[in-house]
Amino acid sequence: MNDYVEVKVEITPFSEDFSDILAAELAEVGYESFVTDSEGLTAYVRNESYDRVALDGILSRWPYPCRLQLREALTIEGRDWNHEWEKNYFKPIVIGDECVVHSSFHTDYPTCRYDIAIDPKMAFGTGHHATTSLIVTRLLTMPVDGLKVVDMGTGTGILAILSRMRGAGYVVAVEIDPMACENTRENVLLNGCGDIDVRLGDVTSISDVVDADILLANINRNIITADMPAYAAVVKSGGQFVFSGFYEADVPVVEEAASRCGLKLADVTSHDGWASVRFVKE
Repeated sequence: MNDYVEVKVEITPFSEDFSDILAAELAEVGYESFVTDSEGLTAYVRNESYDRVALDGILSRWPYPCRLQLREALTIEGRDWNHEWEKNYFKPIVIGDECVVHSSFHTDYPTCRYDIAIDPKMAFGTGHHATTSLIVTRLLTMPVDGLKVVDMGTGTGILAILSRMRGAGYVVAVEIDPMACENTRENVLLNGCGDIDVRLGDVTSISDVVDADILLANINRNIITADMPAYAAVVKSGGQFVFSGFYEADVPVVEEAASRCGLKLADVTSHDGWASVRFVKE
């Protein structure tokens, strides 16, 4: 079954911070994709996971100084999502002059050192969103040759694939959503990276990982801060953490959670209000 429910929520007065918090709460009850505009948030959830009672509960218990109003909840019939991405959203993109991201159905794209083919379906991570491109830009300059890399919330697998292309010795890619995880498996094979260890599950899926060198997480602030102790436990002393999926205003919150786990802030990059932070384990 490939039907989705599109939920539109008006936020008054609108704030990106409120939109981000709402997206994080909706993600906890199964929503997978989010689009923000000047009036509010549009969220997508698989039809079989749509729970109107849970949605009403989130909206009615909203504690922040703004008004949320449900505008509509429409069922979107299953379709060829690759075709929809090609037609409406996904165009080839070059990041850092070294990496081109395109789909297998694209034919006109530039030649770059790292050529990544992504068939996104409904999974997040094509390189177009600022958070993905921020981490890709970091990976293009970070030493990864021979290292052990963990990619949490891998989505399409783009970060895991680039890590392997750049010479990482062992890459674990974890995704909690079954459909997105299936998409990851398809994409790693599409790029000749079939030795990437793709795992379906949450943070407990990496409990057996020992002495990772780099951990990547492009998720959202609430999940990253909640899972920080588990992240820290699998990375060796001196190892690095690269996080994104949140706004610049959220950096102090993430830094506080990281500090409690023995991680020291190394640097922050940003684009269009979105942030990427790098920590080192002391």
